[in-house]
Amino acid sequence: MAAGSQPAFRLGDQVIEAGSRQTIELPMGNLITHTELHMPVHVVHGRRPGPRLFVCAAIHGDELNGIEIVRRLLTTPQVRRLRGTLIAVPMVNIHGVIQHSRYLPDRRDLNRVFPGSPDGSLAGRLAHLFIEKIVRQCTHGIDIHTGAIHRSNLPQIRANLDDPETESLARAFGTPVMINSALRDGSLREVAAELGIKMLLYEAGEGLRFDELSIRAGVRGVLQVMRELEMLPHGKRATRNKVEPFVARSSSWTRAPESGIMRTLKQLGSRVEVDEALALIADPFGENEVPVLAHQEGIVIGRTNLPLVNAGDALFHIARFHRPSRVATEVEAFQDAHQETDPVDNALDPPIV
Repeated sequence: MAAGSQPAFRLGDQVIEAGSRQTIELPMGNLITHTELHMPVHVVHGRRPGPRLFVCAAIHGDELNGIEIVRRLLTTPQVRRLRGTLIAVPMVNIHGVIQHSRYLPDRRDLNRVFPGSPDGSLAGRLAHLFIEKIVRQCTHGIDIHTGAIHRSNLPQIRANLDDPETESLARAFGTPVMINSALRDGSLREVAAELGIKMLLYEAGEGLRFDELSIRAGVRGVLQVMRELEMLPHGKRATRNKVEPFVARSSSWTRAPESGIMRTLKQLGSRVEVDEALALIADPFGENEVPVLAHQEGIVIGRTNLPLVNAGDALFHIARFHRPSRVATEVEAFQDAHQETDPVDNALDPPIV
């Protein structure tokens, strides 16, 4: 082995030599038709040692932005100069992707059954496979999510911001909003924390939809985290269009006061004041109209996209900040910075419209 080079990387029965890359199919068992099912995993193993980062998507099978983020990440020229190892998994929940469903066929949420069990439910077995084959091999991780079906999220990072290294990585990602998110039982982040793996969760966009801004921000964010980890060299891109992230003090949903047909007045990223109208709910004839009023001052970080609502439905997710006006300015700058095609990160990719 040459001086400064790293040993080969092993995944299952596959060996990836330093300075090479390979796509590996992890066996997941058979479908009911006896067709073999595999989880595709792409490993980029750099010539020189460094962190081992996994980037995964579609733990919820209807959250598709991350699949495209992983694809673009792997075609980015900078990855050729990688130090350490990148393990990219575009589709963890293959069953859900095939069925356009958040869940597995056993109706379980994969992100509530980690670390799983080799002899457990279908969800438990998949969770166990992912932890044992992928997560335990890594030092850091990025898990990519979107909002649910018919619900959009402003690009945001959720992580344990009380940990200094994790907070540094979260700031490097470059979303305007960061949330110090508590660990949920059975989540991938909970197990990663128990294993000492620093991890970020990126939320952006809507289920079953591609959102170009969210995808561009995701690709750029992952690359910036890799630069922060010194897996990639720093360059001029690292300081251009830099967004100052803000940590949300708290967040909560404003709910529909009445059932009816909603006309939305506020976009994602909008600053709102207490009792400001976010939307109007009316009957089909417009004879009765009720405003949806903001219950607190803050920034809209999530909202429903369905115009048909029932009383009590969660409509607008509002995050509180010490200086919401500054956050709104950074959100606008963030959106402007991702409107134009990045000549470095997405050189071969026309925008999705």
